Amino acid sequence: MSEGNIMMPVRPSERFVILDALRGFALLGICMANFPEFSLYSFLDESAKSEMSSSLWDDITQYLLYIFVDGKFYTIFSLLFGIGFSIIIANCMKRGNNGLKVFYRRMFYLLLIGFAHLILIWSGDILMLYALVGMLLPVFMKLSDRKILILAGVFLILPVIIDSLCEIFRWNPSAWLVGQQWKYCGIYGITEENFAYWLADSKSYNDVFKFLIQGAWERMSEFVDGNRYFKVLGLFLIGYYIGRNRLYANIGELKSSLKKIAVAGICLGLPLSAVYAWSAMEGHPLGGGIHSLFYFLSVYLTSFGYIAVFCLTYLAFKKLFVWKLFSAPGRMALTNYIGQSLIGIFIFYGIGLGFGAKMGLFEVEIIVACVFIFEIIFSSIWLKIFRFGPLEWIWRCLTYKQIFPLLK
Repeated sequence: MSEGNIMMPVRPSERFVILDALRGFALLGICMANFPEFSLYSFLDESAKSEMSSSLWDDITQYLLYIFVDGKFYTIFSLLFGIGFSIIIANCMKRGNNGLKVFYRRMFYLLLIGFAHLILIWSGDILMLYALVGMLLPVFMKLSDRKILILAGVFLILPVIIDSLCEIFRWNPSAWLVGQQWKYCGIYGITEENFAYWLADSKSYNDVFKFLIQGAWERMSEFVDGNRYFKVLGLFLIGYYIGRNRLYANIGELKSSLKKIAVAGICLGLPLSAVYAWSAMEGHPLGGGIHSLFYFLSVYLTSFGYIAVFCLTYLAFKKLFVWKLFSAPGRMALTNYIGQSLIGIFIFYGIGLGFGAKMGLFEVEIIVACVFIFEIIFSSIWLKIFRFGPLEWIWRCLTYKQIFPLLK
């Protein structure tokens, strides 16, 4: 059997609408979380934010984002990646011993896409981390479901322990990376005074690229400070467990469990998210370790609650048109994720429309709604004509070393 036939792209008849719709739902939340940084609002100091006419609405919006969005949709997106990886690995292993070669090649090209995104487009990339952590999943393939879930829990709680230890011993694990970031800032003339306005004032891509170089170092320091690799691995393992047991294919049989998860997630997760939001807005008054504990307790409970409510609503109203609206961008998640970055650059950077650092957070989130509506329309039209999203098609062709038909 040729290597190209080891694993084929998922056929339309094999897709599960609930996974595509959840992926689209996650993309909306990721856009809501990322665009405050694209708009440069996140970089502004408090005095500049307070001078905006929408400052009161911006503060309310910020608080609501911490409660309902922060960490939640990245968690859902990570779980879905874990589910997707489990499907890929299972398909590979069914086809023979070379299956893992195809899987690792797929991760390698995702790594390259993520690196290009990080260095050439936006410093907030997550795909590189997904590719690197995804490469570890085959190590866990032979473990029992119980061991996988235990390990997932360990990886998810580790950041709380690490943050507490760092606080006790006054250790900053990202210090060297932060030093590298400011080293490049110094080389390019980026200072604390012009940091928030650099991209809005940029007149050429060369200026943007300079900011992206220091931003890549900043992103790595964020991964270290946030212990993101442990969080992603834990979520991938839960997603792998869900995918390996094909729970997504039998959600109708899980209605009772989903109701319990929904109640716990919403009734406990959201109040805890309000506490987490207070801690974030007030600059972690109880310390970094306690803030990390608030994150752990609130984000994961709420995220699973969101998923359970989403699935229960889908089971109750399968014929609603809204599932098609969410599933279209979800089927083109890679294209739309990168597309959000390109749209953000066009709207907010000086090489585009230059609206960055001039809009309040409330206005930014209105733009997010418009961007997602655009992605729904674009994805729906594209998939009427083509089999895959453009980046999905390129990724598949590179992975399997063959050209697949793009037109339907």
